[in-house]
Amino acid sequence: MIRLLVIGTFFALLTFWLHRRYVRAPELRGAAAVAATTVLVAGAVLALAASLVGTTVDPAWARPVGYLGWTWLAVVLYLAIGASVIGLTRLANRLSWSLRRTERPPAPSRRRALRIATGAVAVTAVTAVGYGTVEASNPRVAHVQVPLQRLPAGFDGLRVALITDLHVGPARGADFTRRVVDLAAAENPDLIVLGGDLSDGTIAHVAPDIEPLRDLNAPLGVFGVSGNHEYYSDDALAWLDHWETLGVRTLRNEHVTLTRGADSIDIAGVYDWTAPAPHDADLDAALDGRDPERFVLLAAHQPRQVLEAADLGVDLQLSGHTHGGQMWPLGVFVPLSNPSVSGLDRFDDTTLYTSLGVGAWGPPVRIATPPEITILELVSASA
Repeated sequence: MIRLLVIGTFFALLTFWLHRRYVRAPELRGAAAVAATTVLVAGAVLALAASLVGTTVDPAWARPVGYLGWTWLAVVLYLAIGASVIGLTRLANRLSWSLRRTERPPAPSRRRALRIATGAVAVTAVTAVGYGTVEASNPRVAHVQVPLQRLPAGFDGLRVALITDLHVGPARGADFTRRVVDLAAAENPDLIVLGGDLSDGTIAHVAPDIEPLRDLNAPLGVFGVSGNHEYYSDDALAWLDHWETLGVRTLRNEHVTLTRGADSIDIAGVYDWTAPAPHDADLDAALDGRDPERFVLLAAHQPRQVLEAADLGVDLQLSGHTHGGQMWPLGVFVPLSNPSVSGLDRFDDTTLYTSLGVGAWGPPVRIATPPEITILELVSASA
C-alpha cells in the first residue's frame, strides 16, 4: 500500500508538471486543453495500474493495461526531455536579450513560438515511442566472433547462444518468449546461456510467460544465472528452482565441466551482484576446486563482475543487464555504474561480452538499442 501511494504521488506530481508545460504554458484553450489534460491524466492512471501488473494483478487479463501504462512512461520521458529543452532555450533567449539589451519579441509572437515548439515536441515524443515499440517487438540475432587465447582445440568454433533480459510479464507474454526461443533454436547453438532478468513479477502470475523456455536445448546444455529483477518481485531462489523445472541448469556460485571430444572447459555462474546474503555473488566459490589451467566461461548478469573475474583468471564473461540504455539518450548514464555498456571488451586477459538484451524493462520500447539474441562463435586466437 505504501509503495502504491509513493508511486501514485510521483505520477501525480509528474502529471501536474507536464500539464503546466504542455497545457498552461502554451495557453491551450477549449477542446485542445480538455484533450491534452485527459491524455495526461489517463496516462498517469494507466501507468499507476501498470506498476501492479505481474505482481498484484494477473497479466493474463491485465497485460494490455501493463503495455499501455509502461509505454506511456516512455512518452513521458521524451515529453520531460523536450519540456526541459524548451525551458532552457527560453531562458537562454531571455539572457541573450538582457545581455544585448535588445527588446524582447512581442508576447503574441513568443506565445506562437512556444505553441509550435510544444506541439513539435509532443509529436516527436509520440513518434519516437511508436518507432521504439516496433523496434522492441522485433528481436534480432547478432553474430559475434570471439577470439580467445586459451580455448582448447576441441571447442574451437563453439557456438554459444546468449539470451538475457527477457523481462516478460507486465507488457509481454509467452508469445514473445516463444519468438525468442524459435530464433535461438534456428541457430542450432552448441551451448545456451540465460543471463538473468527473464521476468518481472511473481511466479504465480508470470511463470506461464517463460514456459516456452522449456523447448530450449543444446548439445552441451542450457545454463542460467539470476539477474537483479529475479529479486524484485518474488523469491529469487524460487525463480531459479522454477527454471530448473524447464530444463535450465542454474549456476549458483558454482561451475560445471563440459567435455567435447578429448578437451574440457568449465562454465561458471554467480548470483547477481545485488543478491542479498547469504546468496550474494561469490566468484571465489564458483571457481573453487577447478583446474586453473582449464579455460573457464563465466555467466554473470552484470558486467561489473568482470573486474573481479579478471583478477581470478576468467577467460570469457557473458553478461547483460545494461540494455545499452534501452532508450536514447539514457545510454550516456550507463557507464556511470558499468565498466562496459555493450559488445566486446577486454579487461587484462579476460574478454567480456555485454549483450543489449532481448527484452525491455518497464516500457516495451527500445530506441537506438535493438533487442538481440547473441550467437557467439568462440575461436582460438591462434587459429
